Amino acid sequence: MDRIGFLGLGIMGSRMAANLATAGHPLTVWTRTEGKAQAWADAQSGRGQVRAAGTPAAVAAEADVLITMVVDGAQVAAIVAGPDGLASAAGTPKLLVDMSTIGPAAAREVAAALPQGWRFLDAPVTGSSPRAEDGTLTIMVGGAREDFARVRPLFEAMGELVLHVGDTGQGQMVKLINNAVAAVNAGTVAQALLVGAATGVDLDALVAIMAAGSGASLMLDLKAGPMRRHDYDTRFKLEHMLKDVNLCLEAADRAGAPFPAAAATREALSAAQRRGHGADDFAAVLEAYEDWAGRRL
Repeated sequence: MDRIGFLGLGIMGSRMAANLATAGHPLTVWTRTEGKAQAWADAQSGRGQVRAAGTPAAVAAEADVLITMVVDGAQVAAIVAGPDGLASAAGTPKLLVDMSTIGPAAAREVAAALPQGWRFLDAPVTGSSPRAEDGTLTIMVGGAREDFARVRPLFEAMGELVLHVGDTGQGQMVKLINNAVAAVNAGTVAQALLVGAATGVDLDALVAIMAAGSGASLMLDLKAGPMRRHDYDTRFKLEHMLKDVNLCLEAADRAGAPFPAAAATREALSAAQRRGHGADDFAAVLEAYEDWAGRRL
């Protein structure tokens, strides 16, 4: 059985790593906040072989497969090539699986920066913290099929739908398009609720009718209630959704493919972030539309 190194223990990573530990995979962990990795490892008592390491290089020295789950491409690059980074670890070549959302260009740059002989997969996920908790994430993987086959049991410990989607970077592109659509849908739900409120519609009836018909969507199911309560308890940070939409639009622009719905939603997410909602759930995109409408739900 491969020894696993897991780097990044935030809202998503901590839950994903816990599922790997529960599945019995030997696990060495690291995260940027001093003391957090050791506290997390201590909390996994009874879940198998789990220990903390002080640097990415120390994780690499003890692992065959390395998984990164952090915020952006800059953090992944620092883990790989920074002081005491993965690339400074001597020994047998490793397989690095980046499960962050960093965009296809950054994924290819990370792969190119790895030491000779190392392998790379980009494997971003969809699904917020509850799905990370119960191991039902969707995982889309770019890279060599033989590498995907090697670590598929790890993905299946963390996710429900696991797909190989193409070459390096394609996992990232599929994730970005999916998240951009989710953001557009959430923004549309917010606008629909505001229009309904402004025109005197019974919002309970509106939501029920949309949910039963062609207006149905996962974002309607997940976000309409929190939006109506102005409850932005974080499942997926607005600032992270904005980052993903930006990355999607950058890739779309390079490809010469317009995505005006995503561009409009980016403006709303940016406005909500300026209003102080960056760390809130992206349901807080409602705040931008409320501001523009001059009314509250």
